[in-house]
Amino acid sequence: MKRHNLWSCWQAALEVARILQDAGKHALNDQTNPRDMKSLELSDDHLHFTSDLDKRLAQFISNRITYVDVFDGFWQFRPEECHPGERYWCVGGIDGVINFAHDMPEWAITVTLFEFNEQCSAQPILAVVHAPALGLTYLAVRGSGAIRIHRTPLGDKREKIIPSTTPSLDGAVVSFGMSYVPAESKRSLDVVARIAGRPADIKRVGPVSLDLCKVADGTYDAYFEPHLHKWDVPAVSAGAMMVWEAQGHLSQWNGDGVHWRQENDVVATNGLINDDLRQYLV
Repeated sequence: MKRHNLWSCWQAALEVARILQDAGKHALNDQTNPRDMKSLELSDDHLHFTSDLDKRLAQFISNRITYVDVFDGFWQFRPEECHPGERYWCVGGIDGVINFAHDMPEWAITVTLFEFNEQCSAQPILAVVHAPALGLTYLAVRGSGAIRIHRTPLGDKREKIIPSTTPSLDGAVVSFGMSYVPAESKRSLDVVARIAGRPADIKRVGPVSLDLCKVADGTYDAYFEPHLHKWDVPAVSAGAMMVWEAQGHLSQWNGDGVHWRQENDVVATNGLINDDLRQYLV
């Protein structure tokens, strides 16, 4: 990060983590003490809450984050033409709304800081993923690794995360994501059918941000999902930062880099089984 040294970058990441932890308390309270916010509806081809929960969370986080560091705006309001060095906070709502609505603990809130490089390409440089119901927070700073904070009754446990060392798809634990849109879901399920019998387990829990964090920390050996859309950018960018900074591998199915202005078919692995898995991704 050009404007600051690594120490100040980690301080910023920790401050963002505290903001998400505060926001997470409100969201977790909404989940455990339900009011009228668990109904979901389809809008612009994706699911969201009919209540103002996401809006309230985003406003709370955005208001607090303006005091964290110098930046040029928020991702959703960035201009079409950006300039090298400009930075934009990307604040997500609840990632995993179906899990949230069904009282499952696997959901998260995310923040990513994007910076435009000399080619005017947006690159995530700082990210936080917080899973309130699991007591887990993941942080990453570009060029400085990724850590996981686990909240326990005895206090917070912080540790650097690294991917697994599983050398082959045989015996691996693979996670996948899929949409409720039939054609998109079929692509995921077709891959599952093709690899069946090789991994020790194939899991579908979600959401994408946590699945990517679990590749980064070695819980999963790989993750894949097609058709990740523009509204998935907050979750995907934050999770991708964890994988990259933990020294895992993440790309599109065809091997190209992820593009933050378009749909992506994403695959993430520990780096050792990437080629083994990609032969099944069509």
